[in-house]
Amino acid sequence: MELKQVEKIAKALGDINRLKILQYMHQHEGKIACMAICDIINLAQPSISHHIKKLTEAGLIEPQKEGRFYQYVLNQRLWDEYMQVMKTLSS
Repeated sequence: MELKQVEKIAKALGDINRLKILQYMHQHEGKIACMAICDIINLAQPSISHHIKKLTEAGLIEPQKEGRFYQYVLNQRLWDEYMQVMKTLSS
């Protein structure tokens, strides 16, 4: 993984609301429905969209359309790769 991508992911993880979204996803098989995000973070829709965009741009989550609604899926491969890089930095 290139350091530029590590930086992008680290920046995406630098917000409590984005961490809450990822925490929820880890507890729910790596998935979150768009409507569930409103329940876990008490923010207006434009703010929620901003946080989802940051996580998507970093590659941490991927949108999946189901009918009229979206669900977001954790990119487990990228997450594991990022965690491995973090371990090598701490050695």
